[in-house]
Amino acid sequence: MPLNFAEIIDKAKRGGGASPGEVARLLSPRDEVEASELFSAAASVRDRAFGDKVFLYGFVYFSTHCRNNCAFCYYRRESRLPRYRKTGDEVLALSGSLRDAGINLVDLTMGEDPLMCADGHSAFLDIVRSVKDGVGISVMVSPGAVPEESFVKFKEAGADWFACYQETYNRGLFSRLRLEQDFDHRMGQKTWARKAGLLSEDGIMVGLGETVADRADSILTMGSLGCEQVRAMTFVPQEGTPMRDARPTDPRDELVAIAVMRLLYPGRFIPASLDVEGIAGLKSRLDAGANVITSIVPPCEDLAGVAQHELDIDNGNRSVGHVMRLLDGMGRRAASNTEYEAALKKLRAGGTAVG
Repeated sequence: MPLNFAEIIDKAKRGGGASPGEVARLLSPRDEVEASELFSAAASVRDRAFGDKVFLYGFVYFSTHCRNNCAFCYYRRESRLPRYRKTGDEVLALSGSLRDAGINLVDLTMGEDPLMCADGHSAFLDIVRSVKDGVGISVMVSPGAVPEESFVKFKEAGADWFACYQETYNRGLFSRLRLEQDFDHRMGQKTWARKAGLLSEDGIMVGLGETVADRADSILTMGSLGCEQVRAMTFVPQEGTPMRDARPTDPRDELVAIAVMRLLYPGRFIPASLDVEGIAGLKSRLDAGANVITSIVPPCEDLAGVAQHELDIDNGNRSVGHVMRLLDGMGRRAASNTEYEAALKKLRAGGTAVG
């Protein structure tokens, strides 16, 4: 006899995993009682693994130039809009200011900028080295999909993490979203990163036209790839893109996905992104089991977000100080860099930050 909702939660909490059908069931709470039960279980699993610590990631989207033409992205190649490219000195200064404010990691993100991709990503590698050597903080690189031989170079330059989001593991849907891109090459990024000694992050977008079964498959696949950080973000229709008129999904679907990932992957890092609902969506994502806050952006530095390129940036709501004050009010605290490095050491040793 199939397990009921509560039994599936209990099985997952005890480390028994879940079948694709059971994951799909967890992704489909039928009422507020089931949703509350799911969120409560996920939060308790997170607290058992990480206590009251929350890790903070500073976001430096330093180039909005991109050679790709993704159907959902504001900065897709065919969009005629103002773009920017920060200099190496500007990126170094921004990273230093984020470190001084108390973040644990700086995420160096760009579109697949032809200038930064040229000559084996030499310009980008220079930036990574500069930040690692000059700021002395953990670094995540998010350069898009790169050749397999590039990963060792990123590791040698000082990167700790490599992030590349598949968005969906439904091949047909992928082909309609990431136009002109190769599914297997992008999927390989996660494996190649880990092979080179980097920690790997993958992510899905919720509400792009996928089914609940697709979402379940994506969550299980991210786990099977060994990704030490997994995430879900709600699709936000962007002006000027082929998907600008798409119907927004229920924002709770992202929270449910976060909670299910937490139940399945207790010791991995799961972000609460400020890039979808801004600071207003922080508490609900933490309550769903997230243990990392991403897309923290310093105000008044002419930086953009991804899902929402302006939301809560220049008003300071996505600043480190504001986030820390909110955490205090939630009975949580920002982790120290010593605590973060200790967690990374555990991840490198066994794919989990628990124990």
